[in-house]
Amino acid sequence: MLQRLHAIANGRVQGVGYRWFVQRAAERLGVKGWVRNLPDGTVELEAEGDSEALDALVTELKKGPIGASVREVKERRSTLQSDAERRYAVFEIRP
Repeated sequence: MLQRLHAIANGRVQGVGYRWFVQRAAERLGVKGWVRNLPDGTVELEAEGDSEALDALVTELKKGPIGASVREVKERRSTLQSDAERRYAVFEIRP
């Protein structure tokens, strides 16, 4: 089943390579979307993929790269009814 995930990671997630870590994990899992830093020190992402891939991505989000200290990942999911609802062709790091 295709899903869309919106997540916010809290903790020490900026300045530690977290966005690049997320991008590599998403690409490895076949997930499309984006990740970006927010001014409040959190990292936001939106991703699309099958539910198993998104479950695996959330597991990676909670771990983070060496140097990160992820305190919490808030997530919200919605179901995509068809491929036509997909918004993304790649997984990118946004400024």
